[in-house]
Amino acid sequence: MEGHVVEHRVEAVERALSILDCFREGAAELTLATLARETGLYKSTILRLLASLERFGYVTRTATGSYRLGASVWRLGAVYRSAYDLGEHIRPELRRLVEVTGESASFYVREGNARVCLYRQNSPKPVRHHIEEGTRLPLEGGASALVILAWSGEGHEDVRARGYAQSLGVRDRDAAAIAVPVFDRSGAFHGALSVSGLITRLDGAAAEKALEALHEGADRLQAVLPG
Repeated sequence: MEGHVVEHRVEAVERALSILDCFREGAAELTLATLARETGLYKSTILRLLASLERFGYVTRTATGSYRLGASVWRLGAVYRSAYDLGEHIRPELRRLVEVTGESASFYVREGNARVCLYRQNSPKPVRHHIEEGTRLPLEGGASALVILAWSGEGHEDVRARGYAQSLGVRDRDAAAIAVPVFDRSGAFHGALSVSGLITRLDGAAAEKALEALHEGADRLQAVLPG
């Protein structure tokens, strides 16, 4: 019907993508049995999908018969990040934030109705808030999500008025986060710069120190990001 968008889902593609979604930190190499348990698919179905994924370089089979991600995934990730062309400026700021706060630092961008951790520097502490670059999270609750929504014109005027967002135990009851918006020289919004850590550590004076470091980092980025 005119004026409406019809979504055509391809079940085989969604099944293949569900297999790729099983690979994550701590699960970089998976057996067929594990993939079957994680996806709920029959082993025979998974084997057919894996054959196609392997053909195009998205998975590879190890000498032990298990599976891991192939080079094509890395290539697509590099292409995705290069489209933003911000890494040379963002990464030094993330390292600086980790040095100042001792906690993990991230840069999130919006992708549809989700936020993607485009760049990440995890804290060196053994107990920390830890995610990987490329992680896709919902646009709800977390500090970086609030910043993205606020500067995308979707409410949260209180966040815009303060110039930052803070979340306590929203996505993870043990984690806290503080985020600020990042703009380029023309004033265009690019994403959210955040610091996250254990809720018992990132509060009071530590939270104030992190917020100050975030604002300083955002100011430096605005001075160098082309508009």
